[in-house]
Formats: sequence, structure tokens, C-alpha cells
Amino acid sequence: MSRMISMPTSPNFVQSTFRLNYTVAVSSSPFTGQTKTQEFDRVFWEAQVTTPYMKRSTFSEWQAWITRLKGGVNYFKFADPDALTNTGTYSTAALKVASRVGNSSVTLSFSGNTITAGASTFGSCLVGDYIHVSGANNAINNGTHKITTATSATVVVVDTDLATESNTASCTVDDNVKGSEGLNLNANNNSASGTIKQGDYLAVLDSTTSNLADPVQYLLVTEDATSSGSSPVKYSVRTQPKLRTSLANDTRIRFEDPRGRFRLSDNTVEWTANRNSLYSLSFSCHEVI
Repeated sequence: MSRMISMPTSPNFVQSTFRLNYTVAVSSSPFTGQTKTQEFDRVFWEAQVTTPYMKRSTFSEWQAWITRLKGGVNYFKFADPDALTNTGTYSTAALKVASRVGNSSVTLSFSGNTITAGASTFGSCLVGDYIHVSGANNAINNGTHKITTATSATVVVVDTDLATESNTASCTVDDNVKGSEGLNLNANNNSASGTIKQGDYLAVLDSTTSNLADPVQYLLVTEDATSSGSSPVKYSVRTQPKLRTSLANDTRIRFEDPRGRFRLSDNTVEWTANRNSLYSLSFSCHEVI
């Protein structure tokens, strides 16, 4: 059974490579040259890091930690080493998932940038919110769309150029669901406020009550968040990669010191030492899916 083993907090790494690994199939027609792509669910963060040289008295903590991981058996909380502090000013540790749309069987029409629903669907949506559509006949109409104008409970304008499509039945419009590339959130309490900026990281936690729970997904904010209202402030955040699972209301999204769940990529662990008995450690790791 896997366990979380706490990684030493200092010294920080002197060199790091951090990347997001997508799984995409690409096919090209030998006759027309047209290319098609297909995204798959296997998307995860990877890193290679190196500690500074340190005395044995300090290094022993790192040595004990990496051997306790037992290769890929156990896991640890980890983050982009050069982005441990977010640049946004959001004032508390976490936010809460807040669903503002949910219709599992609705007739939709698409034209230009406008989505029209055959029943009241968008009444609680805000400008900036992210909705996730499935069931449309045209692939471009499915997926995540950002609302730029909330016209009415049945009509919204989005940031996507849509394919014209009329009266497609049994569509789903939802938010904060598997496959979404955006989050609709509320501040964790009525006094919390501040910004969430492009390049900040967030951690999806495995709890609807605790801001200190274990992370289940590590996300990058790809556009400054939209905020509105107060008591609590409501946020709409564009993120990558896609959500792996649908999130229940009140699921905690960690903003302060966000970290993902990672494990070693290699079952062999090693360290180096120089002639002055100064030790250094390098390792590769990847996010747990």
C-alpha cells in the first residue's frame, strides 16, 4: 500500500526541469495531407531536479527520505521548484468548487459564438464562467467554453467560434467535470479576496472540508482569473491540464503552497559525494494519476 512520505523542505533545488506531458495521437492522410489529432486522458507533470551540495548532517534527511520512498512504491507532495509562491494575491489558503450550471439533457443550438438552450440552463452563470458541453454533433461545439456574455437563462455568448448546429437533443451542459479546462469557484470564506494570476498553480484536494488534505491533481492557471461579487467572491479560472475527475461542490482547491502528488520515476536511487564529503541528490519524478 502506498504512503505519503514528507519531502525535506530545504535546501531548495539548484537545478530543475519541469514539464507537462500530453498524450496525443496524430494522423495524416497520405492523399490530402490533412492532419487529425486525438487527445487522450494520460496527461501528467514530470520533473528532474538536483539538490545543492550539502554536508552529511544535512543530507542525511534527504537520504532517509528517498530511501523510504522505496522507488515508485510511495509518493510525496511536490511542486514546480521555481514557482513555490503564487504571484496572485488571493488571501486565504484555498477556494471551494462551486457549480453554477448543470443540465444533463437539454436541446442546444450553436451559431457564431452563441449557444441557445431549449430550457432554462444558464440562469446562475456569470461572465467569465467556464461551461463544459457534450453531446453536440460538431466536435468543436463540445468541450470547455468561457462565457463572455450571459444574455439570459437560455442564451450565452462564449469565446469559441462555433459550428452552426440547430436543435441537437440530449446534450449536457455542466461545469467542474472531467475533461473541463476551467474551474468555477467560490472564495473559501466571506472575507477572502484577491487575485489569481496566469502562471499560478492550484492543487485539487481530495476533501470537501479540509484545506490540508492530500492533492489529487496539480493545475496551472493559464489566464488571469475573473472574479465577481462578494461574500464570497466568485472566481472563474482557466487551467491546464484537463480535470481528470468530476469535482463535487465544496471540493477544496489549494492556492497557498499548492503541490501535486508525485512518485519517483526510477526504482534505483543514488546520490553523489565529492572529495570534501559534500553530498548531492538528483532524481526524476512524475505526477501520480
